[in-house]
Amino acid sequence: MNRQSNINHIKNISQLVRELGLPAPMHPLIALVDYRFVSPGRFPKGKKFLIDFYKISFKSAFKGTTKYGQGHYDFEEGGMAFMKPKQIVAAPETTENYEGFVLYFHADYIRNYPLGKLINKFGFFSYNVSEALLLSAKEKEIITNLFNTIANELENNIDKFSQDVLVSQIELLLNYSNRFYNRQFITRNAVNNDIITSLDNLLNSYFEEENSLQNGLPSVKYISRTLGLSQRYLSDMLHSLTGLNTQQYIQDTIIEVAKEKLSTTNLSVSEIAYALGFVHPQSFSKLFKTKTNFSPLEFRDSFNY
Repeated sequence: MNRQSNINHIKNISQLVRELGLPAPMHPLIALVDYRFVSPGRFPKGKKFLIDFYKISFKSAFKGTTKYGQGHYDFEEGGMAFMKPKQIVAAPETTENYEGFVLYFHADYIRNYPLGKLINKFGFFSYNVSEALLLSAKEKEIITNLFNTIANELENNIDKFSQDVLVSQIELLLNYSNRFYNRQFITRNAVNNDIITSLDNLLNSYFEEENSLQNGLPSVKYISRTLGLSQRYLSDMLHSLTGLNTQQYIQDTIIEVAKEKLSTTNLSVSEIAYALGFVHPQSFSKLFKTKTNFSPLEFRDSFNY
């Protein structure tokens, strides 16, 4: 059976709006949909869709909870989720009503603007849907006003300034979202501390159980998948809280394990390198020197005085 047979490929915004049962968009490359006018049961529960454009959803009111990281959290204050082209989204399992907007725009709509080159810097387009941006009441008001401005512009007659105005509003929306995500990383201490604790436990177990001997160095992909987070979300969260991305965090853990082995065992530098998962001892020595300003042997010798 073809794995793709159960995935509905939405190639353009006009096609999507038509399947939602709504009038054709004013512009073929951008559309704003009000959730109030879309039946929650329009698509079969769990039906999967592949879309060829960007999607920014804003739920200003939602009854129930949503999965966030490893837990479930109240969504009543509103929240946002982001998708880039060629991602798969599933129709909601619940048919409960919610309020808000969803903005769709094609990459071609922003291609000739600076945003076309800068949009990849907004890492949340690579987050899982479960890693939603949860908004405070004040933040929700700001986002609501931005969506209302976009709605008003789209409802007016399209003129030669419309695209400039709309692209600037999209960029402003993304910049605010970036700010609010950074706030979320900081303020949701309980959630993020649990993630960091789980990360530390995972790395410690990886080296204590000598998985590195068989599987090599722990990769960002392996760590993210094991924690149930997208690679970009984990990296952005760690960077916000520790100043390190995931790869750097893994490297720092490797160096701490190496320091312990150098100071408490008689293993050779090569033996330690292989035990940590390095294919070449030289790569280990180079990383250790970069991180500590000492070679492994210089570090070991410092304990002999």
